Amino acid sequence: MDARAALVRPTEHGLWCEAGGFHIDPCRPVDRALITHAHADHARPGSRHYLGAADGRALLRRRLGGDARVEGIGWGEHRRIGDVSVSFHPAGHVLGSAQVRIEHRGEVWVVSGDYKRDPDPTCRAFEPVRCDTFVTEATFALPAYVWPPARDVAADILGWWRANRDAGRPSVLFCYALGKAQRVLAELARLTDDAVYAHGAIVPLARLYRQAGVAMLPIESVDLRRRRAWDGELVIAPPGAAGTPWMRRFRGALTGFCSGWMRVRGNRRRRGYDRGFVLSDHADWPGLLATVRDTGAPRVLAMHGRDDALVRYLREQGLDAQSLATAFTGERPDATAPPG
Repeated sequence: MDARAALVRPTEHGLWCEAGGFHIDPCRPVDRALITHAHADHARPGSRHYLGAADGRALLRRRLGGDARVEGIGWGEHRRIGDVSVSFHPAGHVLGSAQVRIEHRGEVWVVSGDYKRDPDPTCRAFEPVRCDTFVTEATFALPAYVWPPARDVAADILGWWRANRDAGRPSVLFCYALGKAQRVLAELARLTDDAVYAHGAIVPLARLYRQAGVAMLPIESVDLRRRRAWDGELVIAPPGAAGTPWMRRFRGALTGFCSGWMRVRGNRRRRGYDRGFVLSDHADWPGLLATVRDTGAPRVLAMHGRDDALVRYLREQGLDAQSLATAFTGERPDATAPPG
């Protein structure tokens, strides 16, 4: 890609739009940041001014701190910034997640952020946006990654929980605290009204989802001061809680991990989970290809994850596809990175 002709290009601070004078999801503090969503690898504190989708403003404020200047913009609302017109469009990743559309002198670029195409009761569905250049994530850009229907996964989780309850054992399900945990609670709410327990990192985020009108199972925080038996209960926890003293209270617990990485069975064995549930907040391989088609973009720039495989495939289809190197290399199937 010719950097001089690029409307958006990578720098040491993140994706930079010179014509607009802003960065998208910067990895270091900048003057003006456009944020696709509130995950920690996309929304970092320290910038002077933030702009994001109005639906995700409360989550951004929680992530960035009360002193951060966070402005929300409605879906599809056009905003003039510098010499470009900017608008935000639903990405279907988590509550308030957005794609950023940038138009400059008749040329349109779309930066996808993270996205998925599967139905999700916790956020607005992905909205294809026609463009000349599409900047896409490639977290799960291999043909092996194809997601089962979420309703089937939720039924599997419920069946696992009930079997463990019948055996008198706690069930601890590890999910990323923002997005995945709320999606699991919303999908389960379609099948049962039984209350569950949640790690303290999940409870305030679930409260923000409820305030946004998302229906989920009732949850109660795990009270660290109260001694009790956890036999038969379902506990939702972030992956970082695995292997910590926090887990000692759940004697005899069976553990599950909810992530797209569970599509590869070896990932579950390596991490030591009893069960793996394939549920991702990212696009699978068919979703990535469908999205590229839906944008109509003749040029595709892929970043994060398996961008090499996606670029190679798209070139074989006759598209101008290239990898876009960024400071963030993408999510990985381990406990130190947010699961997909």
